[in-house]
Amino acid sequence: MKVMGTRKVLVTGCSSGIGLAVAVRLAKDELKRFKVVATMRDLDRREALEKAAGESLNRSLEIRQLDATCEDSIRECVDSLSDRRVDVLVNNAGVGMIGPLECQSVSDMQDLFNTNFFGLVRLVKELLPDMKQRQSGHIVVMSSVMGIQGLLFNDVYAASKFAVEGFCESLAVQAMKFNVKMTLVEPGPVVTEFEKKVYEEAEKMDLSETDEETARIFRQIYLPYSRKIFNSIGQTPEDVAEQTLQLIGSKNPPFRHQTNRLYMPLTAMKHADPTGQLPIDAFYKMIFQHDRMFNATLSILRILHRRMGQGTA
Repeated sequence: MKVMGTRKVLVTGCSSGIGLAVAVRLAKDELKRFKVVATMRDLDRREALEKAAGESLNRSLEIRQLDATCEDSIRECVDSLSDRRVDVLVNNAGVGMIGPLECQSVSDMQDLFNTNFFGLVRLVKELLPDMKQRQSGHIVVMSSVMGIQGLLFNDVYAASKFAVEGFCESLAVQAMKFNVKMTLVEPGPVVTEFEKKVYEEAEKMDLSETDEETARIFRQIYLPYSRKIFNSIGQTPEDVAEQTLQLIGSKNPPFRHQTNRLYMPLTAMKHADPTGQLPIDAFYKMIFQHDRMFNATLSILRILHRRMGQGTA
């Protein structure tokens, strides 16, 4: 039974990382505003969520199976809810992919889009009509700064997030007419098992389909730089979850929200130059021409990150 004053929140991809952290944070909300339906594709991976949920399990948080790549699975999950009611959707399920384009199969790219983009489309198609009929709802989408700005060796992943952003930006106007809010949450680097797995697989990646120079850049420049960035300004899933809670609890949430203030100067370059050349030149010089400046900048950001974590910045 829906308790008066609470909102039903459906969260996808809750077996680990940001999805788990968001589901648990909402379920443990001090104001008891939410009833959370935490979903995952494989219920055999529910142990970490159950442990993190603690006393909120089966009280303010319930766990359901949902595969974002399967329309029947989505419909079955939604149909199992009282009145099919979902007040807030947090679309978080996603997969990653990094590496030289020549070394990635089109089939793997299609699988990524099937989860990252079409998974969102399937969920919105299922839930939006009910939200429109009720004239209320909030669709929260875990996007990425790579939905704003493409990055080296993240070609396909960035493309999927660009698709997500374009889809949501187009849909937001129609949704507003029906009093349905849409919010894109755009984290930068987040230290999760998801990211760890992606980079572990990259270390063992077969690079035989690309040229020696590209392979060298990927292994000797990109991967070490990525580690430095994660170590310097990487957020925790709990930090992203806390900000997501604030967005969902807001009466007037923004359409876009970047979770990492230290990353904002990099994405700001995208809007500073209408030709698009500024960020491309800046990233090229930072990676290939000014190694010392890059490392010095990261050292400064690391200090700022620690101060912000201590509440002094």
